[in-house]
Amino acid sequence: MSTFAPWQQRVYDQAVAAQASGRLAHGLLFCGPAQLGKRAVAERLAQRLLCQQPAAAGEPCGNCRSCHLLAAGTHPDYQFVSFVPNKEGTRLRTEIVIEQIRQVSEKLSLTPQYGGAQVVIIDPAEAVNHAACNALLKTLEEPVPGRYLWLLSAHPARLPATIRSRCQRYEFRLPQAAESLAWLKQLGHSDASAREALEAARGHPGLANEWLGNDGLKLRREVGSDLAKLARGDVGAVETAQRWVGDDNAAVRLRHAADLALADAAGLTDPGRTRSLAAWFDQANRTRDLLRTTVRADLAVTELLLAWHALHGRRAEGGSR
Repeated sequence: MSTFAPWQQRVYDQAVAAQASGRLAHGLLFCGPAQLGKRAVAERLAQRLLCQQPAAAGEPCGNCRSCHLLAAGTHPDYQFVSFVPNKEGTRLRTEIVIEQIRQVSEKLSLTPQYGGAQVVIIDPAEAVNHAACNALLKTLEEPVPGRYLWLLSAHPARLPATIRSRCQRYEFRLPQAAESLAWLKQLGHSDASAREALEAARGHPGLANEWLGNDGLKLRREVGSDLAKLARGDVGAVETAQRWVGDDNAAVRLRHAADLALADAAGLTDPGRTRSLAAWFDQANRTRDLLRTTVRADLAVTELLLAWHALHGRRAEGGSR
């Protein structure tokens, strides 16, 4: 069984305490930045509820039939809801639609096949579209004993207030730097590389670990180099955009670009320049969201990079006056 990071363990212990005292709600909202391990905590909690032979402390045994079915992804009393392929089967939908939520409601109305609990996890909950939210709200408003509906979200503010108010909330927060650094070193990363990655990820240990494992820092340096060349006019926005969207790392590149703009803004004393970089930061994040839609990615990124070039062109003109 996997070992939790300290920040995961804190949330898990909080939920376990609520369960032990009979205060665990039917609807839970696990929220906080992406890649802090929300799903792993929710899944362990689900296993705890569904295990047929829990240990003395209530932890799942990992050996009973229920635990084996969960590990295989075939437990009849557990359901994970996320993006599914579109009708053509060519790509994943960008929303969780009403048909999926209706299936959740139908499932939770049935008697658990193993006689215990039923658990449904929806991730990312903020992707539930408007029509589906109404169906989700109805399910949350009509709790049945032993049925659990848990929402995972990195952007809980995007959920309707009516849904948030009907859930017991569990917050994942970025840990202190010392705790993050110790965790990264425990995973086998050197002190120097862990510190560099943690600084680049603005204190996010999950992101730092990912970048250390998949050349993410190298990609970040390449994005910084591209932005510098664009600012000087050494490369064109169109060719850079085509390269940025030419593989599966387009969203990561835009995240790095936004972060680098924010880092630039943090060191400035010129309010006008700071506002311009902040606006570009927002534009970069909006462009990243567009990658999940039918908008042509190369055109969206080209517009963003042209704005970056124009931003620095204005600066050069202002400096030459």
